[in-house]
Amino acid sequence: MNEGKRQMITEMRNENSEGLHLFSTMEIIELMNREDKKVAYAVEKALPQIKAGIDAAVSRLEAGGRLYYIGAGTSGRLGVLDASECPPTFGVPAELVNGIIAGGEMAVRIPVENAEDNREEGRIIVEQLLVKEDVLVGIASSGRTPYVIGAIEQANEKGCQTIGLSCNLQTELAKAADIMIEVPVGPEIITGSTRLKAGTAQKMVLNMISTAVMIKLGKVYGNLMINVQASNEKLRKRSVSIIQDITGADESFAKEMNEKAKGNTRAAILMILYKLSYEQACEELRKHGDHFPRAMKALEDRSE
Repeated sequence: MNEGKRQMITEMRNENSEGLHLFSTMEIIELMNREDKKVAYAVEKALPQIKAGIDAAVSRLEAGGRLYYIGAGTSGRLGVLDASECPPTFGVPAELVNGIIAGGEMAVRIPVENAEDNREEGRIIVEQLLVKEDVLVGIASSGRTPYVIGAIEQANEKGCQTIGLSCNLQTELAKAADIMIEVPVGPEIITGSTRLKAGTAQKMVLNMISTAVMIKLGKVYGNLMINVQASNEKLRKRSVSIIQDITGADESFAKEMNEKAKGNTRAAILMILYKLSYEQACEELRKHGDHFPRAMKALEDRSE
């Protein structure tokens, strides 16, 4: 892209002009790619705050709490997406990680006008769904979405752990949340379209939160999804492969034991390694709070 068009981009951002339509397809996507490269660096600067949020969430979930995301528009949809992917990936109950979007489930697909402006509705949904043991992550690109602010305020009053996630600095959300994650990604190439860099940044942070929380809760062993829900043929094969990787069993025996364990990959692994029945394997997991690495460590210590 020549210097003249770079200057046009600067002017476009400053004056909100409509110069993008003058760009070729390649110039548009080159610009988007350059802007997207900034996102990971912005997230990197927020790692200490992300860590604090993760550690706080783990503490609450280990004590029986649940994790909630709440947002409006793109932010709400990203929260719903991250929450909905936790059960199949990590084998956790659907109610452990939850996504709330302003305007309700319909707003995931169809925008609900003015839903994000209703501070009181944010308060009401938190009052209805959350208890003091829970964690609420309020997601708002601007950091000032009334629905999210109201939700965080109500969660604070209930004694919940509150975490804010914004793409701006020193916002109203930052004042309200116990822990604030700020990822300032700068202006979007289409002014105000927070589905772009802001959305990418939020997705990256939510990936970190849910993944790290699940690792700390023992839903991953090594880098393997030992809690994966084998709901289709592809995932059943993956379960057998995981059993083979950890136990060294051949495919036939791994498949047989997985069937005896009723598709419970973790139980099948314990059954093979420690010569347990299915019931004994399940009891070991239960004794250790369903934390697979801890169950493995305890059985290893006893077998020495």
